[in-house]
Amino acid sequence: MAISFDSALGVHPDALNFRVQRTKVLASNLANVDTPGYLAKDLRFETVMRNTVPGKVDKPVPDFKISSLYAMPYQNSKDGNTVELGVEQAKFTQNNMDFQTSLTFMNMKFSGLAKAIEGR
Repeated sequence: MAISFDSALGVHPDALNFRVQRTKVLASNLANVDTPGYLAKDLRFETVMRNTVPGKVDKPVPDFKISSLYAMPYQNSKDGNTVELGVEQAKFTQNNMDFQTSLTFMNMKFSGLAKAIEGR
């Protein structure tokens, strides 16, 4: 009997991939905090995960560029930059914690698979 990793792991690999892509977007925002006219971007988890189909071998890779949204600032700046340092840092930290949570779930899944293979 073969083990299907796609069905065994569920959406967790896609969630990890999303968190990595969102980290890149948020890091870009933080790097451009002082760039005049820069528009902050973000990725929405719900939008990206809605387009993934867990358990399918030929599932399409989510297009993170299409799902990217421009963030609306809480307070406008004079130079047109929409990056707010505190907000972006909070998003980056939350994304990091969510990544760690998804990674923990993946580790638990692999641990369960290892126990099943060993017959425990």
